[in-house]
Amino acid sequence: MFDILVYLFENYFDSGSYPDSATLTRKLTMAGFADEDISETLNWLSELERHDIGNYPASFAENNSFRCFTEYEIERIDTEGRGFIFFLEHAGIINPLQRELLIDRVLMMSESSSSLEKIKLIVLTELWIQNQLTDDTVLEKLLIVSDSHYRH
Repeated sequence: MFDILVYLFENYFDSGSYPDSATLTRKLTMAGFADEDISETLNWLSELERHDIGNYPASFAENNSFRCFTEYEIERIDTEGRGFIFFLEHAGIINPLQRELLIDRVLMMSESSSSLEKIKLIVLTELWIQNQLTDDTVLEKLLIVSDSHYRH
């Protein structure tokens, strides 16, 4: 999934959106991605686009409480990743509701890449889908990943 999301940014970021599912599936297949990975990514993107906040009260977005991670979350999100989540929230890039949705999405990804890379890519994807990538500084911080394979 991680590689497909990177592919989407490399090929569709400038246009502001990606094609419909059928067209995208065809293009991803032609690019050499496995059907299972394509399906998983498209399902993940559709969940992201739905913004399923039904599990959280609307007032949660304005909450100023401190977030403690569960043992399971600590196992799946390393120290660097948790620190970046706190940075995003304290810098005003995400609110507490977006933080919870972000954590949920990170836990849903079954990739073996570092959690920091997942977090950056998830936030970048969400801001891109919502047309909220207006701050070049934020964009720069999100595009810098630790694996030189993905550097632009």
